[in-house]
Amino acid sequence: MKKLFLISLIFTLVSCSDFLDENMQGIYTSGTFYETDEHAMLALTAAYQPLSFTSIRNPLWVFGDVASDDAIKGGNPGDQSEIEFIGQFNYTQDNGFLEHIWQRYYEGISRANDVLHRLGPDVSEEMREQVAAEAKFLRAYYYFHLVNIYGEIPLKTEPALTVDDLHVPVSTVAQVYEQIEEDLKDAAENLPENAGGQFGRATRGAALGLLAKVYLFQQKYELSLQAVEDIEMLGMYSLMPLYTHNFMTDFQNNAESLFEIQHLSEQDPFQGNVLNQWFAPQHENGYYFNVPTQEFVDAFELTEQEVVDPRLDYTLGREGQTWINGNDFDPAWSPTGFLQKKHLQPLSEIPVGTKGDGDLNYVFMRYAEILLIKAEALNESNRPSEALAPLNQVRKRARESYLFDESLNGFGEIPEDLLPDITNTNQSQLREIIRNERRVELGFEFHRFYDLMRYGKSYAEQKLSDTNFDYDQHRYFSIPQNEVDINNQINN
Repeated sequence: MKKLFLISLIFTLVSCSDFLDENMQGIYTSGTFYETDEHAMLALTAAYQPLSFTSIRNPLWVFGDVASDDAIKGGNPGDQSEIEFIGQFNYTQDNGFLEHIWQRYYEGISRANDVLHRLGPDVSEEMREQVAAEAKFLRAYYYFHLVNIYGEIPLKTEPALTVDDLHVPVSTVAQVYEQIEEDLKDAAENLPENAGGQFGRATRGAALGLLAKVYLFQQKYELSLQAVEDIEMLGMYSLMPLYTHNFMTDFQNNAESLFEIQHLSEQDPFQGNVLNQWFAPQHENGYYFNVPTQEFVDAFELTEQEVVDPRLDYTLGREGQTWINGNDFDPAWSPTGFLQKKHLQPLSEIPVGTKGDGDLNYVFMRYAEILLIKAEALNESNRPSEALAPLNQVRKRARESYLFDESLNGFGEIPEDLLPDITNTNQSQLREIIRNERRVELGFEFHRFYDLMRYGKSYAEQKLSDTNFDYDQHRYFSIPQNEVDINNQINN
């Protein structure tokens, strides 16, 4: 979905008698807008818009990365201090970033609900089915993030038609997940296998992928495995030969991508990806936020000859390595000595003057994650020997970077003992191996904090021991004060 559409408002001068006798032209109300197939598609497009990273008001990275052990805020010490408060778990309920993602994702839910409930009788049945399936996927996506960040939240599945409809009590986490499951199952049944070249639209694979993840998060392992099997039966997804291609504009919407959020530069209205500026070094007109920690770097495996997992240098810049523009990386660019690469574009694509108008997509779900979901679900189902195959597929692709990337020192031959296949079938030990594999494979794709929380109290408190994190107090973030103030059904 590389284009966003606007409804033009056309104002014309008319006489008083004309005004009294005729409907105003070019202005739509909720009673006149949802009447045609074109209107239905425009409304659906609006429901996609909050997914994008076109402004700081979608700070998913703050909750996925900075709140985890993989990253700290970065940037100038006093800049955007509210992010630091979240990362240290000493925030207050009026924290602006708590409000940003809450408001943006509930706006997405509201727009999805409008698509599902406001379509008029003249919308064709084919269009109605299509947009309803996509709207349900989007609603599930927004709720998945909200329930993982905030826990018990208001569950809104219909448009707000009266003031009273704005006051909705919170539902339990289980109830929210039940709605997510229902939406995703309906979406998977009705969505097409591919978007027909309209990149960014939800597909059956996207719905099944998120469903597999939702089941995994609830420890419904057999159901998760069934969703993975349904994905495999589609025969559409595979690992890219080179890991880093998943984060380059020349390879967007590739065979590994199940769901990818689209961005486009030089558009009016703005559709660019601002993360390209938020994460870039200062000398490139960036703010150098969301910087990797040493603990994250240490999670990558080394051979006895100290050859590192190539995913490390595909993920971040560090001393002694080449930066994305071909120059040497300077550790002074970052307070930790590292900067992530996955959301950055070289200056040859996006120059300094338009740094915040990137056209690199955000890949929410890749086939590599599906394989790791399968490995984890099999291991937790007491089938550790079966878990090795999908786990080792991911590792094999990583080590074979040396067969596809000519820039690697030693290209053409895989270094000895680099990322060997895992053979350990001890369930407890394999669990830790799979968890670390998720960390290094999916690093800085905004997933880590959710994983820490679902792994449980002792694991999360150990990994976040250098912050004020207390699992019983901080398992979920507080509902923003602004929402508490306007929704009289929420008990503070």
